[in-house]
Amino acid sequence: QLQLVESGGGLVQTGGSLRLSCSASGFTLDYYPIGWFRQAPGKEREGVLCVSRTGGVTNYADSVKGRFTISRDNAKNTVYLQMNSLKPEDTAVYYCAAQSYCSGPVVSWGQGTQVTVSS
Repeated sequence: QLQLVESGGGLVQTGGSLRLSCSASGFTLDYYPIGWFRQAPGKEREGVLCVSRTGGVTNYADSVKGRFTISRDNAKNTVYLQMNSLKPEDTAVYYCAAQSYCSGPVVSWGQGTQVTVSS
C-alpha cells in the first residue's frame, strides 16, 4: 500500500515561510509524480503544484505563482513544498498525493498537515 506522510505544517504570521515535506513509506517516491493540494475550510480541495518524475513542475494554482515552489529529493524519498510570503488565504490543510501523471488521477493521498497563516 502506498503511504504518504506530510509534515512541516504549523502557525505562521503573514509574510512568513514554511516548508512542507512529503515522505513515502513502502514504496519509492520517485516512481510517481507528486502533487500538493490544499483544502480551506468550507472550500473544495484544489491543486497547488505538481512535480514530475524528472523534476518538471506543473502549476495548478495562479494564486501561488512566485511564492510557492516544489522540489523533490529522490535520495531522501521526499518531496518538498516551499511556501514563502504566506497570506491568510493560504490557510488550509495541505495534502500530498501520488499521481499517475501531473494533472492526472491521484493514486494515493497523504493524511494532510494544517497550515495556518495569521493576519
